[in-house]
Amino acid sequence: MSAIPMERPMLGDDEATALTVLAARVRELAEATVLTGADAAEAAAVADEIAALTARLTAERRGAPPFVTPGERRMDRQIANPVTGPLNPFAPPISLEVTSDGVVRGEFTLGAVYEGPPSYVHGGVSAMVLDQALGMAAAATGTPGMTATLETRYRRPTPLGVPLQVEAKASRVEGRKVHASGTISAPDGRVTVEATGMFIMPQRFVTSEY
Repeated sequence: MSAIPMERPMLGDDEATALTVLAARVRELAEATVLTGADAAEAAAVADEIAALTARLTAERRGAPPFVTPGERRMDRQIANPVTGPLNPFAPPISLEVTSDGVVRGEFTLGAVYEGPPSYVHGGVSAMVLDQALGMAAAATGTPGMTATLETRYRRPTPLGVPLQVEAKASRVEGRKVHASGTISAPDGRVTVEATGMFIMPQRFVTSEY
């Protein structure tokens, strides 16, 4: 059983906006930390300031990441999603759109905090992005589910600091199972990573509001 409860607090518009701005500033801080040329004394001083700010934020702490009222897609309520969530400082975040025929598409750029091999995206980050895109493609069929399998094939290194394209689509539905595939492409159109996956709607979610 997860230590994070399923029940979630709901954010109002003003609170969601303020926390989204906060997350953006923390995202900038992460990039600055990776790339700073500050000396040891300055780094230590900044670390002390950040510790004080962290204490201020944790003075009022929720038991789980909050949700917002969703739009057309229930997945949109997860504002702290690590790929698409504007409230999550780890998320780039990536804006993914679903077309009328169920294709998921998005353009995104990954900076230094996502580096694996020098100058290239960490393979685990690419897999995470594709997991999200394939999962959204599965949900677009009307059968949202959890990742059961995800197979990634790394065709060539994925570059940092340039616009990348991700695309995914479901290929077939078998009861509570949905199969989907997708790719990440570089600016020249060449595929750098491709993935296939199977997503299963847990039985307990069939009649729930998940």
